[in-house]
Amino acid sequence: MLGIVYITAGNMENASQIARELVSKRLAACVNMFPVSSVYRWKEEIEEDNEIAMFVKTDSSRFEEIIRLVKSLHTYEMPAIEFWGIEGEREYLDWVHVNSSGE
Repeated sequence: MLGIVYITAGNMENASQIARELVSKRLAACVNMFPVSSVYRWKEEIEEDNEIAMFVKTDSSRFEEIIRLVKSLHTYEMPAIEFWGIEGEREYLDWVHVNSSGE
């Protein structure tokens, strides 16, 4: 199954580092990054921060490897890492598969 791994990072430098590693290791075909404002509960406090959201296009077979790599590079104690299954235009999805399946 193809999907998007959603990750947030505290700044563009960390997000770019993670994205470049994911793509260079063929764990992801593409990573889109954009600024977001987040409100969340952390250690019983309500926090509000500017973050960088990352959409990582990948094959689900790579998810565990992505988790390990992200945790090794991420500046957060507990980064958000979620997998969302996707559907889309076949030619594009084939490209995602070829460039993220490690084959």
